[in-house]
Amino acid sequence: MQLNHQYIIALLPLLITGATAIAVMLTIAWRRHYGLTFVVTSAGLTLALLSIVPALQVGSLNVTPMLRLDAFAYFYSALVLVATLACVTLAHAYLGEADSEGFPGNREELFLLMSLAAAGGLVLVSTQHLAGLFIGLELLSVPVYGLVAYAFFNKRSLEAGIKYMVLSGAGSAFMLFGMALLYAESGSLDFTGIGASLAAQGSSILVQAGIGMMLVGLGFKLSLAPFHLWTPDVYEGAPAPVAAFLATASKVAVFAVLLRLYQLSPATSGGWLNDALSLIAIASILMGNLLALNQSNLKRLLGYSSIAHFGYLLVAFIASKGLAVEAIGVYLVTYLLTTLGAFGVVSLMSSPYKGRDADALYEYRGLFWRRPYLTAVLTVMMLSLAGIPLTAGFVGKFYVIASGVESQLWWLLGALIIGSAVGLFYYLRVVVTLYLVEPGIRRHDAPSNWGQRAGGIMLLAIAVLAFFLGVYPQPLLELVQHAGLAAV
Repeated sequence: MQLNHQYIIALLPLLITGATAIAVMLTIAWRRHYGLTFVVTSAGLTLALLSIVPALQVGSLNVTPMLRLDAFAYFYSALVLVATLACVTLAHAYLGEADSEGFPGNREELFLLMSLAAAGGLVLVSTQHLAGLFIGLELLSVPVYGLVAYAFFNKRSLEAGIKYMVLSGAGSAFMLFGMALLYAESGSLDFTGIGASLAAQGSSILVQAGIGMMLVGLGFKLSLAPFHLWTPDVYEGAPAPVAAFLATASKVAVFAVLLRLYQLSPATSGGWLNDALSLIAIASILMGNLLALNQSNLKRLLGYSSIAHFGYLLVAFIASKGLAVEAIGVYLVTYLLTTLGAFGVVSLMSSPYKGRDADALYEYRGLFWRRPYLTAVLTVMMLSLAGIPLTAGFVGKFYVIASGVESQLWWLLGALIIGSAVGLFYYLRVVVTLYLVEPGIRRHDAPSNWGQRAGGIMLLAIAVLAFFLGVYPQPLLELVQHAGLAAV
């Protein structure tokens, strides 16, 4: 690689995110100041997001065999950075501003860990090489171990951190073994080389075992059934902004690299793998929705919901032609918005930090009569997750169904429709709870001035955007089309 100004401009989002992590580390070492650390982190991530605009002008570049910086990579980089910025903003409100009423331990390191994880996400969405995939995945996952267990005085948080670390390590081991088998058979580590080699040689037992083991590792990271058992426990134990990061930025990055692998190595797709993915999709949709039915904990409910949503995404993923890649882009944007909004409400209700999070459904009973605008935000998020018309979630689900119809995936579409009908019940149960009244119940409330703070303003903007994209989705559709997703 000849390192010239074009490569530097193309790498700007990743370079600035890495520099932000270093700047945050130095800021903490120089002077432990919560507000200053938040400002440095937010400014760095915003700058990284803005740098995508000049980077797009450079065009598609292969930066070493590992990274391909193109419209596809920049689109998903933008999603990862937006999600990280939102989670950093929520974390600032969640940890509390005054030392006397806020988080009892060191708060600044949370921003450092999130910046490092975001850098891992950017590597992941840009990679076209198995080594880059593993490096990006580990750079994304390792900081999350600390983030999940950040509330060290809470037994559930520590338990969630240990669970995630052990199971994530097992998932990574499966994936690494699968990569070794693929390399042994194909003699190549880059996605295109693997595809070309396997197309020439045909699919052997080693190849099938390698792809299967990689699928186990990536299925764990995306919490697809039957690799989903960690999800509700980890979401419940993790601090609310961390659960939001895990459900959005982390999963979007992993799904993006899986999509690139699937597109660049056609030999890894089709045949038995499509059958396996179809079974995983149906299991994820049905198990995610059915297990969410009896949940009285909002974070666990959102955890099971995310399992179902990535099952829906697999329908478009398996179609992989025509509208499919565009449908995935649209659906991930709508999912990211609504999930951030839902976890954002939990974050604001749980701050300043006092004991466990306000995640029990009964604590939201009658919220409308105390915080009507916050209730409106959560209502829009629940309706969007359910795929009700005039919300962003409806547009995403419509595109997934259209891609399934185009590829005639009738069994998958049947599971999607049944799962959506089941999901409608528990999403609306949350909405109804917000408007009920029960005198004398112990309540958690967001601060009275929540709407004037950064986290509150961001939540209101997300709710408006979710509604706007549901009514007028054209800007989102044009963005996805111009991002070059159809030409991966």
